[in-house]
Amino acid sequence: MLDARYPTLLDITRSLDPDGSVAAVAEILTETNEMLLDVPFMEGNLTTGHRTTIRTGLPEPTFRMFYQAVQPTKSTRAQVTDSTAMMEDYAEIDAAEADLNGNTTAFRMSEDYAHIEGMSQKAQQSFIYGNASLNPEQFNGLAPRFNSLAADNAENIVNGGGSGTDNASIWLVCWGPDTAFGIYPKGSQAGLQMNDKGQLTKQNADGNGGMYEIYLTHYRWDLGLVVKDWRYIVRIANIDRSNLTPDAATGANLPNLMFEAAERLPMIKGNCAFYMDRKIKTKLSQQIAAGVNASTLTTEQVGGVRVTSFDGIPIRRTDKLAVNEATVV
Repeated sequence: MLDARYPTLLDITRSLDPDGSVAAVAEILTETNEMLLDVPFMEGNLTTGHRTTIRTGLPEPTFRMFYQAVQPTKSTRAQVTDSTAMMEDYAEIDAAEADLNGNTTAFRMSEDYAHIEGMSQKAQQSFIYGNASLNPEQFNGLAPRFNSLAADNAENIVNGGGSGTDNASIWLVCWGPDTAFGIYPKGSQAGLQMNDKGQLTKQNADGNGGMYEIYLTHYRWDLGLVVKDWRYIVRIANIDRSNLTPDAATGANLPNLMFEAAERLPMIKGNCAFYMDRKIKTKLSQQIAAGVNASTLTTEQVGGVRVTSFDGIPIRRTDKLAVNEATVV
């Protein structure tokens, strides 16, 4: 069950904007990307991101005998800085076209909706595949942090047994202030900001000094991802799409892999959910229906929405995971 104590993007924007316009934007954002419904967002402690202190080692006590001295010990810590990224876009509409039907506001809103949807999909993709090492303007998503079976966090990568380049992943993430959360820069406002620039004259539109009237809207969203405790994130990688069957006779046995993933968590903490694309979710349902463990799949109400759960953990459809991934080795 999701914990309402952790504020999501929609919760924050509703509290910040009394007239409801920004909240309406947040509702559009979260309608189509179910991971964004779950991610708690918090203000970063830096103007460009968030610095987290992580405990890397525990103090080791000493057994002693009478009159034997004991040396003091201490834990070890490391600091990790996660950066936010700036995502921006503009909508430019010929004013004459927008005014044709006598309802300029409705026409512009239809265009706004498309741009907001594009921002939403880009944000969702970045939360999974964003890679600041390859693209410095981005922030690091989940995949670059769980991408090697030889890494320190490899115990939280469940190998689905696939090979080649047409693999899928299922993610199990426990969101919360002590595990993983989204961030926005210190002193800024959370969520996508939409600024109506109004009617403007487009200068030199044809390269020869020509002009015409436009309506212009600017969109901006500063966001990032913090993984404070990697033990509460599990990636089921290397699920060979071409080998999946409804009865798990060949390829990955999705229920078994998900049971294994859940057991990798230290405990159920925060808002935990499985994330998968539509095709993988369909195969999961087919495999469970073909087996004897149908009781592991249930339906419950989460925030007024019917949500399928696996062994008590909600399943979220996230179609930005519908990409062919290389084998994680």
